[in-house]
Amino acid sequence: MMSLAMLRGLWHYRGFVLGSVKREFQSKYRNTMLGAAWTVLSPLAMILVYTLIFSQVMKNRLPGNASEYGYSIYLCAGVLAWGMFAEITSRAQNMFLEQANLLKKISFPRICLPLIVVLNGLVNFGIIFGLFTVFLIASGQFPGFVFLALLPVLLIQVALAIGVGMVLGVLNVFFRDVGQFFQIFIQFWFWFTPIVYPASILPPEVRGLLVWNPMAAVIEAYQTILVSGQPPQWLTLLPAAGVALASCLLGLQLFRKRAGEMVDEL
Repeated sequence: MMSLAMLRGLWHYRGFVLGSVKREFQSKYRNTMLGAAWTVLSPLAMILVYTLIFSQVMKNRLPGNASEYGYSIYLCAGVLAWGMFAEITSRAQNMFLEQANLLKKISFPRICLPLIVVLNGLVNFGIIFGLFTVFLIASGQFPGFVFLALLPVLLIQVALAIGVGMVLGVLNVFFRDVGQFFQIFIQFWFWFTPIVYPASILPPEVRGLLVWNPMAAVIEAYQTILVSGQPPQWLTLLPAAGVALASCLLGLQLFRKRAGEMVDEL
């Protein structure tokens, strides 16, 4: 999938990659009084709002789940997982355009840019999901050892996000409308994914269309683990894994063929 030369390049430029991730993280909170504390305060506020509003004020209950926090956990699991997917794909589609000056002036493996996007997304996700995990423990809703089942689900999700992102990133260099179209498309994609509503409320004919949405299976896996405390239906994740692998292969193929032309186009 990834050539040995690419892997060597990534290893040789690991300092550049890690330094870029660190600089971007620091730049987000530069010139703010609280600095990096915002990385905790912002997601903490979101978790508290979702929990208090939906479980205590609106008294929302998840069908088939008696816990007062059931719907809040269901919602947070979906929103947090989708947030990382949307962040990686949205950032990846513009990564070559945003780094045009760097690409023209400095010689480095271009494959470093997708890796930087993924690592930034994982850092942000790790912070907010870590806080969410603390909430699960404090509220007595932690699912136990099945929590580890999130790792393969996360791997599929990241592969899908960067695969789609790389395809969009290359195409967006040559056809700038691609990025504009995807910003609209991803909004429809969000609402076609059972995040704020359970799939069970959909009409059967609409529910059947979810098999064509790879993120539906990924989000459902998060919700099954965190809400029900059970391992996901692994077979339902196979199509998502297949799409993730195919998109990564397509993205790398486009990248290899068009890497030289991209610099001229930029």
